[in-house]
Amino acid sequence: MRTPRTARIRMLLAAATAVGGVFVWGALASAQGATAADLPADTVFHNYPLQAHEWVAENPDDPRADVIAERITSQPQGVWFSSYQPSTITQDVAEVTSAAAAAGEVPVLVSYMIPDRDCGGASAGGAPDLPSYLSWNQGFADGLGSGPVVVILEPDALALSDCLEGADRTARFDAISEAAATLHAANPEARVYFDVGHSAWHDPAEIADVLEQAGILENGDGIFSNVSNYRTTDDEVAFAEAVLNELGAPEGLGAVIDTSRNGNGPAGGEWCDPPGRLVGENPTVATGSDLIDAFLWVKPPGELDGCDGPAGQFSPDKAVELAGG
Repeated sequence: MRTPRTARIRMLLAAATAVGGVFVWGALASAQGATAADLPADTVFHNYPLQAHEWVAENPDDPRADVIAERITSQPQGVWFSSYQPSTITQDVAEVTSAAAAAGEVPVLVSYMIPDRDCGGASAGGAPDLPSYLSWNQGFADGLGSGPVVVILEPDALALSDCLEGADRTARFDAISEAAATLHAANPEARVYFDVGHSAWHDPAEIADVLEQAGILENGDGIFSNVSNYRTTDDEVAFAEAVLNELGAPEGLGAVIDTSRNGNGPAGGEWCDPPGRLVGENPTVATGSDLIDAFLWVKPPGELDGCDGPAGQFSPDKAVELAGG
């Protein structure tokens, strides 16, 4: 049985406001679930220092530093939690959420710890098993604080779920649903988005069925697409809208799209550190679509996919290439 999202049955403010510099979002809830408002038009995503920021600070005289600082580290990006360290996960998450809250901004957190991650590919790893994952997720949830936060829940976990079969696949779906419910119980202001891959991967009806099995209608706030990929924004908007329509376009579900590296579109079917790519639209809630909540830089530009170096390692040369330098 999937865990119902009890946190959805709650009263939220009908409009976004800023009180003491901290954003609040939400809408009135009903017995059928919450009707979440769009992210407020004045939402500012939090620019938490990542590997690129550290590299620029440590290499001020490097000729690559200026373009990386101007075009990449100036933009807010997703903070990934991908190393299995259950004893420190609450503190690690709280460091990001508390910094964002102090600035009156919204952090984008990426939970990337599902067992059998990436089906054993370049980003293999994750928690050792599902009970360990759910325990880790509780620790993650405990660090969310009480302010607004965007959670990108397990990239590829649903789009790649066909590498599992039978009971193992069902168990993953149930774990995703339970993880989302736990995040909402810890912080009702959290907006939790579920994986749909990207527009060149799954048919909208096919991935919508997977989403329903993973509990999105009970425990999700929307979907995310194009994370760590290069599909064009127009293609992803059309795809995300089609998926939401396949779900019945339920009020309160939206989508976010990763535009961090799609400025030149895809390099054919190559997804792993292809050359000649550029950063795309800057993070914003001004998407031009009622169903698309935000364009985000979920995958930090310059952090590798696993072909030009270890997955997640920062490459200043790749960053400069993406920055158009």
